[in-house]
Amino acid sequence: MPTALQLEELKWIVITSENAEEVFRKLEEKEIDPVLFSLTDKDFEMQAKNFTQIKEKLQERNNFLEEYKKYYEPKEEE
Repeated sequence: MPTALQLEELKWIVITSENAEEVFRKLEEKEIDPVLFSLTDKDFEMQAKNFTQIKEKLQERNNFLEEYKKYYEPKEEE
């Protein structure tokens, strides 16, 4: 079976019109360039749906590999 992914931990910062100045100030204090890659709330929802589809496809592939393994690999004598 494929090895599990070891993903890096991400920190999400939600920026609104009410907190934008404070968030930028705090980032600059930490010497982090305040660069934004943003999604609207609807786009974020679509991203979640896409991740669900990816997860389902990966599960389908894993199931396929399991069945392939059962069929082609020799069974141990019981």
